[in-house]
Amino acid sequence: MQIREILKQNPLVLAPMAGITDFPLRMICKELGAGLVFSEMVSVEALIREHKRTHSMLHTDPAERPVVFQIFGSKPASMAKAAQIISRGEVDFIDINMGCPAPKILKSGAGSALLRDIGLAKEIMSAVVGASKVPVTVKIRLGWDSTNIVAVDIAQAAESIGVAAVTVHGRTKVQGFSGNADWSIIKAVKNSVGIPVIGNGDVRSGHDAKRMIDETGCDGVMIGRAAHGYPWIFREARQYLETGAVPPHPSHEERQAIMLRHLNDMVSLLGGNIGLREMRKHLCWYTKGLHGGAEFRTRINHLARVEDVKREISDYFASLSSSAIEAQQV
Repeated sequence: MQIREILKQNPLVLAPMAGITDFPLRMICKELGAGLVFSEMVSVEALIREHKRTHSMLHTDPAERPVVFQIFGSKPASMAKAAQIISRGEVDFIDINMGCPAPKILKSGAGSALLRDIGLAKEIMSAVVGASKVPVTVKIRLGWDSTNIVAVDIAQAAESIGVAAVTVHGRTKVQGFSGNADWSIIKAVKNSVGIPVIGNGDVRSGHDAKRMIDETGCDGVMIGRAAHGYPWIFREARQYLETGAVPPHPSHEERQAIMLRHLNDMVSLLGGNIGLREMRKHLCWYTKGLHGGAEFRTRINHLARVEDVKREISDYFASLSSSAIEAQQV
């Protein structure tokens, strides 16, 4: 598949987020308007050692395609072997993580650490491109810090090696997720290469998505933290890009249905105990900003049975509906 054509049809991309963009969430975002979805990052060392939990992260379904599986590591040989394993499956692209700022990832020499070793970054990209049966993309940050901006250099190297597209998060490693994303460097990257460029950072609405495209010329817009508990951002952004109008926010009934569906899917994939544990953060995000949400989050974080959590979700939304009726009657 040609990533340029995918982004032309729908430029909205779900970002790879560790512990978050698992299969159930990817499916929901896809159905709500994402054109391309990324997996959470997969450790190549764990994968080639056949770690059971890591292999379960490769679960997919034709309905979520096109899908990108992201890998991280610091050894070219390991990255190549992992690319061989993943590209034999039902996957459309493999992405190389060169942007994660987490200390655990940096300690292994992966993620943003590669921004300080362009030579090794090139070796890794060459190894993965050579081993993969599907096109390879790369996700980077601007550089390690404000004195080490290397995004253009890495993007140009990626293009020369045969990488199919590059995603640029408009922050440095040192910034983490603080401060503002610098979209001007995303524009500089776009102007410096011929392969598609996906912009990432500070896109929180359909208006932001359009503004990023207009200001940078990027081919795709990646949305990450704004989708936490609000996958409807893809529906809103897509309609805004297509019509200039924003659809109504999801109703309480739709929020409840998505929460229960997400919980059921997670439990089906991971089992009751692990599935519920992984869902708690999502359930908390889904109710952020809603009346009584803090109390709901406190209650569900103390529940250990899936059926009890489902009952709590139903009771919570029933109380919201009752409150709305009472407010109308006043």
